[in-house]
This record gives sequence, structure tokens and C-alpha cells, in this order.
Amino acid sequence: MSEESHDFAYTDTERPPAEAIREALAPRYSVVPFRRAHTLRRTWLDTFDWRLHRAGLTLECVTGHGPAELVLSGTAGERITAAANGARWPALAETLPSGRLRDRLTGLTSVRALLPAAKAASTVAEFRLCNADDKTVAWLTVDRLHPAAPAAGRAAGTPARLSITAVRGYHGQASRIARCLAAQPGVFPGTVPALDAVLATAGQAAGEYTNKIDVELAPSMPARSALAAVLLRLLGTLEANVPGTVRDIDTEFLHDLRIAVRRTRTGLKLGAALLPDGLAAGYQPQFKWLGDLTTPTRDLDVHLLTFAAGAAGLTSASPADLAPFHDYLVARRATEQRRLARALRSARFTTLTAAWRAALTGMAPPRRGPDAAHAAAGIIGKAHRRILARGGAINADSPPEMLHDLRKRCKELRYALEFFASLHDLPAHRRAVRELKGLQDCLGTYQDCQVQQKEIRAIAADLLAAGGVPATALLAMGDLAAHVGERERQARSEFSSRFAAFASPQARARFAALTAGAQP
Repeated sequence: MSEESHDFAYTDTERPPAEAIREALAPRYSVVPFRRAHTLRRTWLDTFDWRLHRAGLTLECVTGHGPAELVLSGTAGERITAAANGARWPALAETLPSGRLRDRLTGLTSVRALLPAAKAASTVAEFRLCNADDKTVAWLTVDRLHPAAPAAGRAAGTPARLSITAVRGYHGQASRIARCLAAQPGVFPGTVPALDAVLATAGQAAGEYTNKIDVELAPSMPARSALAAVLLRLLGTLEANVPGTVRDIDTEFLHDLRIAVRRTRTGLKLGAALLPDGLAAGYQPQFKWLGDLTTPTRDLDVHLLTFAAGAAGLTSASPADLAPFHDYLVARRATEQRRLARALRSARFTTLTAAWRAALTGMAPPRRGPDAAHAAAGIIGKAHRRILARGGAINADSPPEMLHDLRKRCKELRYALEFFASLHDLPAHRRAVRELKGLQDCLGTYQDCQVQQKEIRAIAADLLAAGGVPATALLAMGDLAAHVGERERQARSEFSSRFAAFASPQARARFAALTAGAQP
């Protein structure tokens, strides 16, 4: 039974690893082949936003002579295996065979699909390391990775990976073997994780994608240059999510694409004066077109994602009664998804993104104008004051439109905070976002419930007009709408306390302190 291991990278491409190891260990130890070299096909899986990697986990689908196996391993020693059972990728974790692996992955990946992050062939050979008495004191594994898709100009393979694993009771001799190997030319202690090594040959790295605006701005840089850098980062996020949206891999591709569009529209609105004359006015209609294009599919996604929870909460009907409603949602979403995919493959969309990138990359800084810090303070301060004024005018008799408008203003402030986050003290920035989020969530729930009720009633009317729908389905939809209405009323009743907390003197002071060093 093993209890200690030592890992090495072997970089000598002219000499087989076993030959170098024999020379390094002779005459004290012998290297005896134990198992013939065999080749495994390895596919590393993760979500598009690297949720497993960020949790310190690696998931592989390994195929050799026998059935394919899924292996989940972690830096803390976690290891779960399961038969792949012919799984095809991309796939949601919930579609995997039931068991510990599926339960663990479902909790981590949620609505995101698992898809191949990297592929390689792995040629593995195993040896016994024996002492002078011919007793096995350690095991040697030699693993050569051959990435499936190395980038042009990069090495097609990675350094051989050597692993010395001690046999119980012989850890001292295993350590001595490790020291002998470390002294051998071309042998280096430690190895890069296999996934990282394979990705590097393609010029990639794990965890590269994020939907966050991770742009580092300098307070003294021209405000126009800062805004252009933010907008360029948003364009990159938008474009990164187009293939997954078109292929309909999972609902988060469209969600991230849609948020990138919303943020871009906010940047054009709030920063119009910082951009060259006419630029914002010229692109605002184009990004509105794109935003409107994504709305039907996303609204249906929200219905379907919350469907099970809504069905489980019915009081005067059973979940099975909602089957016609579910079928309607699925069919309508398929139609809207096809329309969206066609638009994202259209010349209009391609021309928009290419022209927008050219406009941003070719933008020259102005000869005069505010720096990034002062522009951020002005934009954030104005957005904050607008929320205080409009929110303070809302009372118990105010129409829903006033709350909907306030929700939009809250989004503008939230996005402005995200644009210029790198200019602010991190703890102060987090507090500002947290205080805004409480109000924003309340307003979002209120509007979402109103929209859902309206759509449920409209769909019920369509089903009734089409005929052939059981009365129980329509009654169940009424029950569902009633529950959504209850959540709407609860959110409306919470608004006053949420806004009071956001508008409190303490919260106002914290917002003022966020940009105090750069007030215009």
C-alpha cells in the first residue's frame, strides 16, 4: 500500500525516461518493467466559466481498453469515480448516472453544461523500483501527454511526467530514489497539473473566461481611454458567448451575452459625453436591437428554469396539470432560439461587432478632458443622486411604472460601479454594491413577478383559443399566477424598508466616501 509520492518533469527528448532513471539509480536500485505501456484518451471537462477549476477540482473522462470512466479529483485529496456510460459532451451534470459524482457535480455546476476543456492522449508505463534484495520499495509511473490540438509554433507534446510512489515501510528509500532522480540532468522536481500543461500547448490557461469587467484602470488616465477599455472588454465577453448561444449549450451563454449588451448600452448612455461626437448616438440603436433580440428566449429560459419550483408550490392543483403549459414553453422557446441563432449568424450582427471593435481600438484620447477618477466620481455620483430622488418620490400609491423606472436606474448605478471598480477601495466598493443589491433584488423580483403573471395569462388565453387543453391545466396556471402574484405583493411591501436602508445617512456617507478623492 502506498503512502508517499514524488513527482518530476523529464525534459530530455533525446533519451527515454526509463534509460535515464536506470542510470541515475544504478547500482543500488533496479528498474523492472511491471506493465506494458498503454495509451489512454483523456478529456478534461469543466463549465465554460471554469466552476470546477475555481473550486479546486478537476474532472476527466478517461478511456482505455475498457469502458470510459469519469474521475473527479481535488487538491484536498477528494476523488470520486463513476462509469461514463456513453456520456456525450456538452452535457448537464443532471444527465449523468445517479450517484455521488452526479450529486457533487450538480451542486457545483448548477445550470451550466460540462464541456471539453482539453483533450490529450496519455501513454503510461509502470515500473517496479527494487533494492539489492530485489524487494519492491517504490513504484515508478512514466506518463507522456500528447495534446490533441497544440497551437501553431508550440511543442506538440509536454515533458514526460514521472511519479515515484513509496511502498509502505520504504518511504526512506523512496526519498533517496527521489534525490537521485533530482540530480539527473533533464529531471526537475514538481510537475505542472496535467490540464494546465495541455492547455499551455494551445496557448490557453484554465480559468481564463470570466463575465466580470476585470479591467485595471489608472485614476489619471483619460476618461475616454478608460471607458473604451471597459467597452472593449464587454465586447470580448459578448463575442465569447456567441458560439455557445447559437449552439444552445446552456442558458448561461445567453445570460452572459445579454448582460454584456446591457452593460454596453449603459456605458454608451452614461459615458456619451466622454466618447467622440456622435459615436454613442450611432451605436445605441444597434445595441438596443441586439438587446431586444435576446429578450424572448431569455424570458422563456427564466420560465423554464423556475418551472419545477413553481409547480411544486401549487396548492389547488398538481404539478402534472401544468404539462400543457410546459410543452407550450418548450415549443415556443425552440422557435425563439432558432430566430436568435439566425440573427447572431447574420451579416448585421457580424458587421456591428466588427465596426464596434474598430471604433474602440481606433479611438484616440482627447487633448483635454477629465481623467478616469473624476469621470467615475461624476457618473457614479449622478446615478446615485438620481436613485435617491426617484426612490424618495415613491409611496404606497405609486404606479408600478415608477418602481420599474427605479429598477433601471439601479442597474445603471450597479454597472457604473462595475466599470470603475479598479479605481476604488475594494472594501468600500463591496459595501456600496451590497447596499445597492438589496434594493435591486427587491425591485427585480417585483418586476419579474409582474412580467411572469402577464405572460402566464397570455399563454393561457392562447391555449384556450387553440382548444383541446384540459380545464385542469388552465386552473393550474391560474394557481401558479396566484403564487407569483403573492411574491409580487411581498416584494412591493418590502420596498420601503429596502429603500430606507439604501437612502440612510450611513449608506449615503459610504457612497460619498467611495469617490471622495476625485469629486469633480
